Amino acid sequence: MNNKENPWKTLEKKTVYENPWIKVEHHEVLNPSGQPGVYGRVAFQNIAIGIIPIDQNNCTFLVGQFRFPLNTYSWEIPEGGCKLNTDPLTTAKRELKEETGIVAQGWEKLQTIHTSNSVTDEFGIIYSAENLEFFEAIPDEDEDLKIRRVSLSEALTMVKQGEITDSLSIAGILRLHLERPELFD
Repeated sequence: MNNKENPWKTLEKKTVYENPWIKVEHHEVLNPSGQPGVYGRVAFQNIAIGIIPIDQNNCTFLVGQFRFPLNTYSWEIPEGGCKLNTDPLTTAKRELKEETGIVAQGWEKLQTIHTSNSVTDEFGIIYSAENLEFFEAIPDEDEDLKIRRVSLSEALTMVKQGEITDSLSIAGILRLHLERPELFD
């Protein structure tokens, strides 16, 4: 990677909104050409976590839910937020159990991702999970989730056809396909 010096200069920064998940900042800046300008930044209070559970038949489990910000239904890999300064793998294990009832014995970090780096600092980690055991899901009270078991090849097709649009899901499924294409046969 090219580690260049930051050409942006922050003149003033103020928080204009904050809740337990995000902080919205307004920056008065000098842009790379030296001209004054403004920049808005959404700072996340959590790390995004995504999990691709893989069963013995090379199937995975997608979570369906209505996403308020998009005003639409979304199929995606199990996901959750990891508080800063908390172990992401511990959070991944908890989220997988809560959302799907699945407990996995084998874990691998697949990918890190910046979800929308032009306006946010959101950072995500995607794991694969194998050697699955199945229990009852215990979703958060504000989650109305549907679980769908699909082959990994069907999940890849859903990405290709635009049925899966969530960035963590797309990045994770594509990375898994690149790393372990035999799972998609």
